[in-house]
Amino acid sequence: MGRRLLAYFLLDTSGSMYGEPIQALNNGFNGLISMLRTDPQAMDSLYISVITFDRDVKNIIPLVDLASFNPIEIKCPESGPTHTGEALECVYNLVSSELIKGSSDRKGDWKPLLFIFTDGKPSDLQKYRSFLPKIKSLDFGIIVGCAAGPKAEVSFLTELTHDVVKLDTTDSNTLTTFFKWVSSSIEAGNKSQGTGEAITLPPPPSELNIVL
Repeated sequence: MGRRLLAYFLLDTSGSMYGEPIQALNNGFNGLISMLRTDPQAMDSLYISVITFDRDVKNIIPLVDLASFNPIEIKCPESGPTHTGEALECVYNLVSSELIKGSSDRKGDWKPLLFIFTDGKPSDLQKYRSFLPKIKSLDFGIIVGCAAGPKAEVSFLTELTHDVVKLDTTDSNTLTTFFKWVSSSIEAGNKSQGTGEAITLPPPPSELNIVL
């Protein structure tokens, strides 16, 4: 088996995403998979895992290679909190067990990628902050935070990563644009990993505001 590039997606499915936003998220995410499938390098090495978080945290799509990925409809409750801290705990445990480390007789996986999409703020802030150093200790190739919609707070994401984008709305056009950019970011990650250089994110489209 060749070296894998593991990409983890944490997707906010709390009550505020109910209705049009969750439909837009489904459309955008399925579009991302279609775009990635046109990239031979991604088809060869990319593995994807999807974790949703609201009141409950679920690994709805356990780690699977891109070719075998079957999109499922992401659903959300009509109301409920945003357990982002519990989601970080979930991804920490998954990466710790799934990432193959290099050894003297084999090359390990590439540095994993993490994408966090949220339209609010952590309801379990204490747990969220307690897992920040643990997530950082995993040495992700890149962590991208996306704060979507008028109620999303970027300050909590900037505690986790320097790479945070802000979307003004959660409509289908904006989310499709965001996931197109994510696709470009993954392709950039795939290419830079082979050279050993740090991943440089592609410039974002005008709908995405980079938070500095």
